[in-house]
Amino acid sequence: MQNSIDKRSFLKSVGASGLMLPTTLWATMPAEAAKREPLEIAGLRGSLDVSEFGIRPGSYDDQSQLLQQVLNKAAREDRPVFLPPGVYVVSNIKLPARTRLMGISSTSRLIYGGGGTFLTGTGNELIEMSGITLDGANRPLDDDFGGLLHARACPRVLIDNCDFIGSRGSGLTLDTCGGRLERSRISGASGVAAVFCVNGTGLAIQNNEVADCANGGILIHRWQVGDDNTIVSGNRINRIAARGGGTGQRGNGINLYRANGVIVSNNHISDCAFSAIRANSASNAQIAGNTCLRSGETAIYAEFAFQGSLVSNNIVDGGTMGVSIANFNEGGRLAICSNNLIRNLVTEGPYPAEVAGFGIGIFAEAETSVTGNVIEGAPRFGIGLGWGPYLRNVVAANNIIRECGEGIAVSVVKGAGNASITGNMIDKASKGAILGHEWAKVVTGDMANGERKPYPHLTVEQNIVS
Repeated sequence: MQNSIDKRSFLKSVGASGLMLPTTLWATMPAEAAKREPLEIAGLRGSLDVSEFGIRPGSYDDQSQLLQQVLNKAAREDRPVFLPPGVYVVSNIKLPARTRLMGISSTSRLIYGGGGTFLTGTGNELIEMSGITLDGANRPLDDDFGGLLHARACPRVLIDNCDFIGSRGSGLTLDTCGGRLERSRISGASGVAAVFCVNGTGLAIQNNEVADCANGGILIHRWQVGDDNTIVSGNRINRIAARGGGTGQRGNGINLYRANGVIVSNNHISDCAFSAIRANSASNAQIAGNTCLRSGETAIYAEFAFQGSLVSNNIVDGGTMGVSIANFNEGGRLAICSNNLIRNLVTEGPYPAEVAGFGIGIFAEAETSVTGNVIEGAPRFGIGLGWGPYLRNVVAANNIIRECGEGIAVSVVKGAGNASITGNMIDKASKGAILGHEWAKVVTGDMANGERKPYPHLTVEQNIVS
């Protein structure tokens, strides 16, 4: 056909147009960089190569002073710095106002030489890093809350495809910062968390891998309650311990503390000592679409002084409790818990069981709708509504509860508020389908058969029991 394109002529014209990199540029690049697509390495054009300033990979000498000089020069000229593949020992690096540090992923490695801090920046306009490995070498850091990278009051921190390993503190500490942490790997952090974010100003933490940390995965923290609006999405978090002890302050995959408006979505979290996701005094949190496996305690928590929490479309397999929306006594209220799949819960936890005990699918107390969930294998009860007088305006409707001890347990203590239990399917509840509790004690027969007097605060209708 006359309108068809001749492939050979097209490729010849592309070469002539200058879209291909000049041979001389290819010749000056490290072999691994030369294998990358031209558009990927375009960001290195115009960069300062540290090897041109006497910095040598593999040297046993501390090269901090030379690297500091190159970073300062690049900042003055508004240029990026390129770190060729190799190992470089540095410490106490002060990142200048506009820092761009780029390397080749997994091969451009900075090793902490000890004696203070590693990489720090305060008040920077921009900190941008890609393809860099920061290795803390398990040497002490001066700041107990510090990280291998410690940024403070930086509106744009952009970290992509980097590695943070072997930190005696956190992997990263971002204090009053905005920006992005993405496609990076953080492991072996011994401090408060792999990623410790304080007073965020619009952070996105997405598509990272976090593993084998001593006390926490991703911690979104505020010194005082306020809007944080961080997005934590698409991360894979594994094997988080709680070596610092406690009953839930540590050992969580993702932890929100006093941080409002945070979205936690589509993360894969497994083998945490306590919770996969724990939102403490965090209002307007969205916890959606996460997979939470083998949690040591409650898999998903919305607790203490929060108002507004959405927990939906999550998978929980393993833990002492699936979802807990609790602490009405502290002001915790106003939630939706819907369309979650919860199974394989246990009655033994990391400390002696308190309050209602372990082995509960979903627990809720005030202004909460519990709808459309599927719960299987909750040995204590599938759904718990209220604790003593701490029950008000709760709906449990259209849930499927199977192979549990009690199907639904609801508080009938004097002073307990309204609860509606309708349209649920309860199969093989060995101790009863719907039972009234005074605190931990069962004080009614099975109310699924309509025997709910003298408890006018309850509506129990159209439940199917088998």
